[in-house]
Amino acid sequence: MDENLALSLPYLEQLQAAYQRDAGAVSPEWRRYFDEAHQDGKPSIPPCFTADPGDTGRLHCLADDLVHAYRVRGHLLAKIDPLGMRKIEVPELEPAHYGLKDADLDCPLSSVRRPGGELDTLRTLVARMQAAYCGSIGVQFMHIDDLEIRTWLQQRLERDDKKAKLSPEMQRRILTRLTDAVLFEESVRKKHIGAKTFSLEGSETLIPLLDLAIEKAASDGVVEIVMGMAHRGRLNVLANIIGKRMQDIFWEFQDTDAPEYRHGDVRYHLGYSSDWKTAAGKSVHMSLCFNPSHLEFVNPVVLGRLRAKLDRASSSPDKGLAVLIHGDAAFAGQGVVQETLNLGELAGYSVGGALHVIVNNQIGFTTSPDEARSCDYATSVAKMMQIPIFHVNGEDPEAVAEVVSVALDFRRQYHRDVIIDMYGYRRLGHNEEDEPSFTQPVLYREIRQREGVRDRYLHNLLKAGQVTQEQADEIAERRLQAIQAAFESAKLPEFRPQVQYRGGYWSGFFGGTEPRDEPETGIEPRNAVRVLERLATLPEGFHVHPKLQRFLDARLAMAKGERPLDWATAEALALGSLATGGYRIRLTGQDTARGTFSQRHAVLHDYEDGHTWCPLEHLDSAQAPVRIINSPLSEVAALGFEYGYSLDYPEALVAWEAQFGDFVNAAQVIIDQFIASAEEKWHRLSGLTMLLPHGWEGQGPEHSSARLERWLMMAANENYQVIQPSTPAQHFHALRRQVVRSWRKPLFVLTPKSLLRHTAVVSPLEEFVAGRFRRVIADQRPAEYQAETNRILLCSGKIYYDLVEARQQRGRQDVAIVRLEQFYPLPARELNAALAAYSVDIPVVWIQQEPANMGAWQFLRMHWDEAVDAQRPLRYIARPAASSPASGSRRVHIMEEERLVEAAFALDIRALKANRPHETEDILR
Repeated sequence: MDENLALSLPYLEQLQAAYQRDAGAVSPEWRRYFDEAHQDGKPSIPPCFTADPGDTGRLHCLADDLVHAYRVRGHLLAKIDPLGMRKIEVPELEPAHYGLKDADLDCPLSSVRRPGGELDTLRTLVARMQAAYCGSIGVQFMHIDDLEIRTWLQQRLERDDKKAKLSPEMQRRILTRLTDAVLFEESVRKKHIGAKTFSLEGSETLIPLLDLAIEKAASDGVVEIVMGMAHRGRLNVLANIIGKRMQDIFWEFQDTDAPEYRHGDVRYHLGYSSDWKTAAGKSVHMSLCFNPSHLEFVNPVVLGRLRAKLDRASSSPDKGLAVLIHGDAAFAGQGVVQETLNLGELAGYSVGGALHVIVNNQIGFTTSPDEARSCDYATSVAKMMQIPIFHVNGEDPEAVAEVVSVALDFRRQYHRDVIIDMYGYRRLGHNEEDEPSFTQPVLYREIRQREGVRDRYLHNLLKAGQVTQEQADEIAERRLQAIQAAFESAKLPEFRPQVQYRGGYWSGFFGGTEPRDEPETGIEPRNAVRVLERLATLPEGFHVHPKLQRFLDARLAMAKGERPLDWATAEALALGSLATGGYRIRLTGQDTARGTFSQRHAVLHDYEDGHTWCPLEHLDSAQAPVRIINSPLSEVAALGFEYGYSLDYPEALVAWEAQFGDFVNAAQVIIDQFIASAEEKWHRLSGLTMLLPHGWEGQGPEHSSARLERWLMMAANENYQVIQPSTPAQHFHALRRQVVRSWRKPLFVLTPKSLLRHTAVVSPLEEFVAGRFRRVIADQRPAEYQAETNRILLCSGKIYYDLVEARQQRGRQDVAIVRLEQFYPLPARELNAALAAYSVDIPVVWIQQEPANMGAWQFLRMHWDEAVDAQRPLRYIARPAASSPASGSRRVHIMEEERLVEAAFALDIRALKANRPHETEDILR
């Protein structure tokens, strides 16, 4: 291919698209070229490539190269930094780079016409490109592969009316919102000297940006907006966008003694919900999510909440909008940003595109951009997606307004994320007590000399005659009066803030203390059989994998009562019975559709053409939706999304599964900052279920532990539930219980691995049609052996089956084995009931697979005396304390397991009765 032709492909693509819309829109030479191409596939030489390099054809090609360069590199020269500290040279944007002289710039370009039909010259073309790409807006979009999207963006960015002046009414609205933002910050700082507010000063244009975005989205049909942001500017957004009363915000600064109104978090982490009335009279429900200091980790939570709202209403993505407000340092620095972006166009997670707004302070705490990232822009990570990135100068509010319009039109047109990178600065330090010039003296010398954005914009409006000084003063005075009235109101002794409690679809659900009694979770026999049969039924013409036919045949046998149910079938029956009972099911995770251990096969793939069939989705015409979704190879964003989903779908079973239990490590922030503490900090409940495969089976340190000790260490005030069911029926009842009862708490389920196929780990169909979850399961020996008991082994999970097998092999009917199925809340009543059959002098020994510093031992030792009769001391058997959960040697694993079991039956009962705790480490060495 000719080198010049290769350079001009974008130009050819654009001309071809224009020709296809209207052949008269291109020059006669190009029309002839495309006509011939369409007629016989043998086009003539393109008119740009005539023999004489000095003719107009050659000029056209060079002009195209220059235009292409502006589209690719123009953002580098854009005046997006209000401080003017960005100094970049881009030779490709100079006509001289292409050998063009000044005289060449006035040559008409016959193939480039302005909307009015007149020919462009190269000079006017360059001016248009500079206006489009090098003003207060810089755009990165040429990384997008789709020609249609690039063409759409080019047409929007390069059109002559793009810079049309805003109406006076819109300009006054922007001025008003800037005034609101500026005066709020100034008033808070003056009235609460030294208090932390994480001021928005220097980036106040965020407020008119959000105002315009909401108005624009509402006009496009959006009725739900879910927002997430960190602490910078949060109070301003709460007051001026979300609609939280200013007197409530001012009251929180006073920290008065009214604990019944006090949330357990600082004021700049709190969320709020309200209804926004647009200028056109439309209503939008707004929710700003509560957020910890972990900056970007709220992002997937926001997406999950919006997806739940859309699913509840069976709405199209056009009805909802996620707005994520980021900091520049965090957007570039935190991996959850990339994970969240990656969810954007996945069918199981998409919300039709999120609006990302970076409040670019050009600093992170004390860290400069050249210390914080290895790329030019904080937004460079977003180029992994096929989406545009708009960089805009925050001191040009009208350019910001233009970007908002284009960005939201793009989102509506293509249902993809869009990025607005609004450059500003941070006028104060990281917080109001900080001195930023210690580390950025030059930067802050410039900032302190700089006029504020509101004053600069007002000056421009006054100069243009769009507003008078009296009008501007009236706007400011009206706002100051409102602020002062709110401040005075908050100081009144009788003042009480408005506190938002759970309502709407959370009505009828409650948190607090676990109900004493278990709900009945069995199902009608006919329903059980019908669901099991449907799970094994395939549509006509579906070719199941030959090896899975046996799997389906087994399920039919279970439906007929010919064989007991295994773990996977019990789980499927729980999901199916809930769905046919009207409860939505959402189960996600890595490889969840098939199951890590090839046990679930919830989604079948046709052996001939690969199309899929999910039996759980086709149980009944009136059933609730079921979605079994393979997540990306991510924990933090995937779990955060499901947590968010659970916040807005309390009546659904929302479950996330880790590939192996310890993979949840990567999502620890979501668990610590949201799942474990949200009720105490923010009065927010969640019924999220987490399935974490757990058990020591010789698979090494990274595939054994679901980190039970962590969940038990953080357990307090019945903030969540931790269980380890030992039978398929127990798993069934636990999943149904999570939905059927109205007590809403997150649930950790330690699920099995090898037990999934253990011949003893099955449950007869009768256990599913009656009964409930059992928090403790008493010893299963015949009653006549009870009097022979000389020790009670208390355990959970896989080791129970090892102990039962060993008891049978040894003929040791003097050993009782009790299963603790629920660790937290610790079931004291059920434990005492299970132990009541035995004399208090019979020793109780906790035995676990985990090392002594892991698992449940430390938790049980701490809480045993308050839960169980104090006359029953608890001893333990465990692996020695270790920093790594398990050995990488299978041989060592087997040896340790044998010693654990041997220790359980070889204990010196006399030593135990003398209350001398057994030193397990001695046995296992």
